[in-house]
Amino acid sequence: MKKRYLLAPGPTPVPESALLAMAAPMIHHRTPQFSAIFREAADLLKYVFKTKEDVLILAASGTGAMEGSVVNLFSPGDEVIVVNGGKFGERWGKISEAYGLKAHWITVEWGRAVDPAAVRKVMDENPRVKAVMVQASETSTTVAHPIKELAALTKGKDCLLIVDGITGVGVFDLPMDDWGIDVLVSGSQKAFMLPPGLAFAALSAKAWKFQETARCPKFYFDFKKERKNLKDNTTAYTPAVSLITGLLDVLKCIKEEGIGNVFARHDRLARATRAACVAMGLKLLAPESPSNAATGAFVPEGVDGGKLVKYLRDEMGVTLAGGQDHLKGKILRIAHLGYVDTFDIIISISAIEMALTKSGHKVLLGRGVAAAQEILIEGYK
Repeated sequence: MKKRYLLAPGPTPVPESALLAMAAPMIHHRTPQFSAIFREAADLLKYVFKTKEDVLILAASGTGAMEGSVVNLFSPGDEVIVVNGGKFGERWGKISEAYGLKAHWITVEWGRAVDPAAVRKVMDENPRVKAVMVQASETSTTVAHPIKELAALTKGKDCLLIVDGITGVGVFDLPMDDWGIDVLVSGSQKAFMLPPGLAFAALSAKAWKFQETARCPKFYFDFKKERKNLKDNTTAYTPAVSLITGLLDVLKCIKEEGIGNVFARHDRLARATRAACVAMGLKLLAPESPSNAATGAFVPEGVDGGKLVKYLRDEMGVTLAGGQDHLKGKILRIAHLGYVDTFDIIISISAIEMALTKSGHKVLLGRGVAAAQEILIEGYK
């Protein structure tokens, strides 16, 4: 027998209560019964996003919300700043250029956060820039970017801050209204503890004004149409009925735990994972600005990271993530977001210790686990 443990940064584990909710018999989406579920879920999303604005619910991956943010707010020829510090920062630029926008790229070394001064410099040099696009948590590099500081740069200006919060929302504090984030997007398969298939997008009042003059082509990702239907407790097109039923369940779980406690749990799990990696002698990928969604660590010299990830998954039943592009085969990414607790971290760290030992790398078994335990025990009275 081999149990399976999912500790990759998406999809993430799904709570049993949500699985049961999604297994309920299908109901029609244009009915009062579904509208009641939809309305409650939409209201609870505001609690997680920390906003009074509408949070749109789309049947799409998180990339759909990213694309929707571009096509609904801009016109061909508009200038934007793209923070490219990983695969998903790169995606902002690719989407923008696909629709004829002019992207000013700020390239950041993988494993480091963007310097707000560098963003300010590009803004000053290009006064026609209409947006800064960035990740709250760059999943490919396990970096958290300084969103509060970036929001201060665009606040009060005719320039939007557009944030990919796909592995940020529900992991650490991103108070949309208080900080002045203009667009915040996320997806169901991360901290929202659901299967892939839902995308979320919240827009500030300033962002909605940009929508009035945007001329990029759009049909399915029409935020104005979605907002109008949201007022009627439904969606413009066929919603993912079962996923929204599950969404209501997980949002109730988040509300019951308390969003502050959710952030504290993620912080504790992240600190424990980083401490464990250091104790095992692994160099952290993002030591200065780590995300609480996932921890990246370089595998020891002489160890093939790709083979290590495969061994962990296929032989030990523990699914982690490896590296992308030039980091392929060089790093491990250990997720600790969503439906993850103390003993998921213990399992992942002990599995890494054992897998490294089997690969021929000398590891003192239990050292990483002990380092994690010193921090994880904080979660118990």
